[in-house]
Amino acid sequence: MRMGYDLTLQQTQKLVITPELRQAINILQYSAIELSEYLEEAVLENPVLELKEEAPEEVAAADSEKEKEKEKEKEKEKEEQFDVDWQEYFQDGSDLGYIRNYREKKEEIAYEQFVTQSPSLHDHLDVQLQLMVTNERQRIIGEFLIGNIDENGYLCVEVEEAARQLDVSAHEVTQVLEIVQSLDPTGIGARDLVECLLLQLKMKEEDNLVAEKIIRFHIDDLAAGRISKIAQKLHMESRQIQEAGDIIRSLDPKPGSKFSDGQSVKYIVPDVVIERVEGEYIVLVKDANGPRLFINPTYKKILSGDKQFDAKTKEFIQAKLHAASWIIRSIEQRRLTLYRVVRTIVDLQQGFFNKGVKHLRPLNLKEVADILEIHESTVSRATANKYVQTPLGVFPLKFFFASGVNNAGGLSTSSESIKKMLKEMLEKEEKQKPLSDQKITGILNAGGIKISRRTVAKYRGELNIPSANRRRRY
Repeated sequence: MRMGYDLTLQQTQKLVITPELRQAINILQYSAIELSEYLEEAVLENPVLELKEEAPEEVAAADSEKEKEKEKEKEKEKEEQFDVDWQEYFQDGSDLGYIRNYREKKEEIAYEQFVTQSPSLHDHLDVQLQLMVTNERQRIIGEFLIGNIDENGYLCVEVEEAARQLDVSAHEVTQVLEIVQSLDPTGIGARDLVECLLLQLKMKEEDNLVAEKIIRFHIDDLAAGRISKIAQKLHMESRQIQEAGDIIRSLDPKPGSKFSDGQSVKYIVPDVVIERVEGEYIVLVKDANGPRLFINPTYKKILSGDKQFDAKTKEFIQAKLHAASWIIRSIEQRRLTLYRVVRTIVDLQQGFFNKGVKHLRPLNLKEVADILEIHESTVSRATANKYVQTPLGVFPLKFFFASGVNNAGGLSTSSESIKKMLKEMLEKEEKQKPLSDQKITGILNAGGIKISRRTVAKYRGELNIPSANRRRRY
């Protein structure tokens, strides 16, 4: 076999993802908040780009400025054009949805109605401690204990360890801990779940010895729904155990979780709004919110042919303008793709928008991609991490792509629709004789929905609905 080097020409086809294409793909996948953050970073990297929020009082001045700019543009039409027609680009940005003199009326906001940050759990406890404790020594111990309370409200340090750290006696720490445990919210400063529930039970007006016994000795059985087992051990009726269990379930196992740490609050900003107008559904892409993206007019003069700027400067600005225009076009492409995808979803899910979740039909990415003649991955990126505001509420776009099961008519019923039926069915069931998964399966099969018992159990678990034994009331 002869081996050696040879020089040949071969023509092949392959997909090359350029940096611009990768950028467009990323922009398509960004949510509204992520896109806003990306634009802020892009402005820092590209001096040609500007982000600007215009106040209502600037409208009159901007209108006069607009007239002056129009006159200047007419004068410069006679000048020599640059090889890239940036002059025309500056004059017309309407196709990109980012118009320089864009104005939006905004409601006046009373900022005194807002606070910069909600009080944390530790702040809430510290204020109460300062009012209740006057002894400086006890105050230091109390602040140390509060500092060792986690976000759920539990004390994360042993009494002996605290005493050793503060160089005080364990008895003093125990006394101050009792004060801390008397603060609001009830149950704060407990060392375990049992102590947390007992502290809350103690603050209730009525004494319930049965509930106290269950908390101390049978809390695991109560969590597992073994009512009969607890009743047998305590020599009581199941109904009494269940009543005590209802009291225990009304207590908060995580009393500190209701307080925000200042960083955990997250808001959903819908990327698309669907409104019903005269019986028709209108799709609005909310890309007009937040700061607007412009190209700095200063660089327009640089490319107009002034002699005070050298060729290297113009070449640099031209590269930055090219990058800026690509970003704006990518944003516009994102808007158009998102609009087309949502418009198709609305057309395919008319039953949902007209009648509710029970009429949500099964849908997959391929079906939408085939209608729009685009790739499935494009639909996936367009719907990723995005929310839509509808007359029925706010939903993630992925919500509308639900799997389903076949019914007797050969059609499919979506999983969300079945979950809705299942939830309504269990809300109306007889509490003394709850429906088992097998009975629910039979009812659905009789209604024309072919589904297995295992699938019913899966959907019930996703709805956080316990099994029939744990739902039973005595």
